[in-house]
Amino acid sequence: MSLNLALMRLAAAVSAEAGSLVAKSRSQPLEVAATKSSRTDVVTAVDVASEQLIRRRLLTARPHDGIHGEEGDDVVGTSGVEWVVDPIDGTVNFLYGIAQFAVCIAARVDGEVAAAVVHNPVTGEMFSAVRGGGAARDGDPISVSDCAEPAMALVGTGFSYSARVRQHQAAELARLVPRVRDIRRMGSAALDLCAVACGRLDAYVERGLKPWDLAAAGLVAEEAGARVEGLNGAPAGELLVVAAGRGLFGPLHELLVDSGFDDWPLKQWPSSGAEA
Repeated sequence: MSLNLALMRLAAAVSAEAGSLVAKSRSQPLEVAATKSSRTDVVTAVDVASEQLIRRRLLTARPHDGIHGEEGDDVVGTSGVEWVVDPIDGTVNFLYGIAQFAVCIAARVDGEVAAAVVHNPVTGEMFSAVRGGGAARDGDPISVSDCAEPAMALVGTGFSYSARVRQHQAAELARLVPRVRDIRRMGSAALDLCAVACGRLDAYVERGLKPWDLAAAGLVAEEAGARVEGLNGAPAGELLVVAAGRGLFGPLHELLVDSGFDDWPLKQWPSSGAEA
């Protein structure tokens, strides 16, 4: 078995266990443990418990690996493998009982994401990918839609928890929405990227993604045939992520530029995300 496949299978097993913990917690009173970038950007006690479980399982199986997670301190490894973990992507959905959140685990090998899993604990769906080996949903191969015309594209997006940033994002979206089929905002960046991967969305555009939001789902989308980039050749990152099939990406890129997405007035992503 190749290293990448072994890493993906480990991620699948661990994400399933963490997902079970998260799913069972939905029937219990939920505790907001902390806030992050703003009062509305919350961390629940279940986020923390899920990440602690994931860390224990991964380091028990591979004690020399590193870990970069959303809710805990980084672990520096010596093996060349680093795990990137989001214990619950879509925490606000989880808090409100909306079944659109996921456990995300990706493995970087020598700095490049090589294996990934995104698991929805409510639906049971598990999206997976191995670099160079394609993407799957519950073990069955998936691919992006064949949409190549922005006017016919269903586009996913999301918003910052900073009111100041949302104001600018709303203005961008107002220019874009009359020029595409429609917009969907469902609350989990990882599941939105997986929706592109399996053709439920034709494209996805969002600002503000962190590495743990993007690492696993970005590989799933890429291996399903999507281009996942920023604008004007920039890599996908915190400033902007655009994901679409290869026939749609170019025309959509032109539309985003024409709609002013490359003229971001804040010049960079605010480091604090504080309300202002």
